[in-house]
Amino acid sequence: MKSIGYFEIQSAEPSRAIAFYHALFEWEFTRQEGIPIEYYHIETGSITGGLMKRPADLPDFGQTTNAFTCSVSVDNFDEMSERILASGGQLLLPKFAIYGKCWQGYFLDPDQNCFGLFQVDPLAGI
Repeated sequence: MKSIGYFEIQSAEPSRAIAFYHALFEWEFTRQEGIPIEYYHIETGSITGGLMKRPADLPDFGQTTNAFTCSVSVDNFDEMSERILASGGQLLLPKFAIYGKCWQGYFLDPDQNCFGLFQVDPLAGI
């Protein structure tokens, strides 16, 4: 079986996205030279990724996501949700239980990229 080994985030304002994700999850960003667009390597402590200057117009609000959506594992869903909203993120789908596994929810970053949060909890929804 193949596992996901890399992810990418698109941003109209990379410096804003870097500040948002670093403040929330302490991810580190390194500018990558020699690439034809503004691009940053992301080190998360587990899976690595990239952040790029958005190469096209943002879809209209309310359209479906045209990408894979990644979810970040957190120790306290409610606390992180409050931090996301205070940092300029928006709630997309409120916290819900995946029965016996975790609490899950979805948010938009300041560039309207969808991402998820989950808190492992074997008693979720029970």
